[in-house]
Amino acid sequence: MKPNLSLEQQTDLLRSRGLIVADETECRSFLSTHNYYRLSGWARYFQTAPHEGDDSFRPGTSFDDIRRVYEADETLRARLVAPLARAELVLRTHVARVISDRHGPRGCYLEQSFYTDVGDAEPTVSACLRDVGRSKERHILHFKTDGGSGAPFGDLPIWSAVEAFSFGTLSRCIERGAGGTLAAEVASSIGVATSGFAYRVRALVYLRNRCAHHSRLWHHSVIDAGPTPNNVRAKAKRLVGQFGPRSVLDVVASLDDVLVRSGASEATLPDLVLDRTGGEDFWPGIATPRVPIDHRP
Repeated sequence: MKPNLSLEQQTDLLRSRGLIVADETECRSFLSTHNYYRLSGWARYFQTAPHEGDDSFRPGTSFDDIRRVYEADETLRARLVAPLARAELVLRTHVARVISDRHGPRGCYLEQSFYTDVGDAEPTVSACLRDVGRSKERHILHFKTDGGSGAPFGDLPIWSAVEAFSFGTLSRCIERGAGGTLAAEVASSIGVATSGFAYRVRALVYLRNRCAHHSRLWHHSVIDAGPTPNNVRAKAKRLVGQFGPRSVLDVVASLDDVLVRSGASEATLPDLVLDRTGGEDFWPGIATPRVPIDHRP
């Protein structure tokens, strides 16, 4: 069992592994506000062979090196919050518009038959009802009783309901709604490619959640990577250089496509290119992430 270490002991442990700590007071101050275990997610990329039990740092590695990529990661997450929020609002708007115009504004989107659910996952309609049911907004509570329709929230219009859906629930509605055709309908409404659109939305949800929960983006391979269209990828690579299909940059390229084509905002990638903070180690870890092999049992 690993022992509980004081801030002083944590600093001593880092130094014993060969990390250069120029200012011990500053190091302890940083560790007092940033979990040592959390920091290790960035630090292990500077270690010799943690997968073989060798936690020593590569010669010349300093605490400032690790802190630099850590803080650059923090800055990147903060910069992505706003464009991801704008994309979410775009999706809410177009989902409400498409369902209302093509399928009716009330009733259908709260019926099980409207969705094509697969496997034992929670039915989409259950997620929708849960989200609207826990809302405290007056525009939702006004429709809590059936109003004569025969079902709770039966008269709640979709343009009001989407404001209560979590981003994850909205993504499931897009993927499974209207017998599986809603994704293409929403993509066409926005003006982006219809192929694989539901999975692109899922990737945006995934990235938003990592940013919201302060999770590492540097050297992170996106699990729910969406099929970013080839023309979108090619345009982005001309701007930022090569990047992997499961990289954060690939998802940001897809995000920019949605934002620009919908008219919501300008692209995000150009600003990221102009400000490649974090030193020479940071950008490669965003463009071509590699997954470290952790300690073997």
